[in-house]
Amino acid sequence: MADNDSVIAAARTWAGARMALATVVSTWGSAPRPRGSHLLVHEDGRFEGSVSGGCVEADIMAVAAEVIGGAPFALRRYGVADAAAWEVGLPCGGEIEVMVQPVSADGFDPALFDAIAAARGEGRALDVATDLTSGRSSIDPLPDAFINRYEPPRRLLIVGAVQIAQVLAGLARELGIATVVIDPRGRFLTAERFPDVALDDRWPDEAIEALRPDAATAVVTLSHDPKIDDPALIAALRGGAGYVAALGSRKSHAARRERLAAAGLGTELVDRVEGPAGLDIGAIGPAEIALSIAAGMVRALHDRR
Repeated sequence: MADNDSVIAAARTWAGARMALATVVSTWGSAPRPRGSHLLVHEDGRFEGSVSGGCVEADIMAVAAEVIGGAPFALRRYGVADAAAWEVGLPCGGEIEVMVQPVSADGFDPALFDAIAAARGEGRALDVATDLTSGRSSIDPLPDAFINRYEPPRRLLIVGAVQIAQVLAGLARELGIATVVIDPRGRFLTAERFPDVALDDRWPDEAIEALRPDAATAVVTLSHDPKIDDPALIAALRGGAGYVAALGSRKSHAARRERLAAAGLGTELVDRVEGPAGLDIGAIGPAEIALSIAAGMVRALHDRR
């Protein structure tokens, strides 16, 4: 889960305090949060994350308080709520099972948060196994365990510091996707136009090769200039980026495919370029086009799993 980033960060910030970690271990039907979602509860009542979007958090936090106080780890199952009886549950009709562990050597060892952060910093996925009979988690394999995979952080490399890029960078920030805008044209690539966004003024192929895109990385070219976009696409495809897309019409994309093939890329790689970029939502104007690209990127990064 990409949005577990805040939970991992909070756990490292609160290191030394007593905490409990709640995790969605099973889902059925229209569950509000997927397996692997976390809610971290501090001994003073602070919390970070979510296991149900708010439906059962209050009950889970009460269980977490007991676990922090010394009670054994717990498994709780929640189904449809009975509103007339004020029963805790899920109004969406789904079901979830949530595990609550102490953040300790006998539960979710605090060192695991550091291991997860280190793996993600290196662009690696890390599996953490949990024995659902004892509530103990480990990076070592365990038989019949619940496995939570912590994927590398999602990244977006935007090539071309144009107006669509300004909106797209903002959407990516709201989605928790780290973004770099790449453009060798200094007049386009300014902190004033892209506040709080990482900027890279190298030629796109050089920048992308240095940034080492992986399966959790999206590369989107927006400059409309083949001298800038094509080398970026080639570097992204050869580097194994999870999502590669290029702005332009179907006609311009057909010409682009010919150029990429002439540069030595095989059909399998050329076919990976989504062009025109994004989902077809009838987008008009920079903001809607950026929205369609963001949607295409999210879909592709989920599909790779």
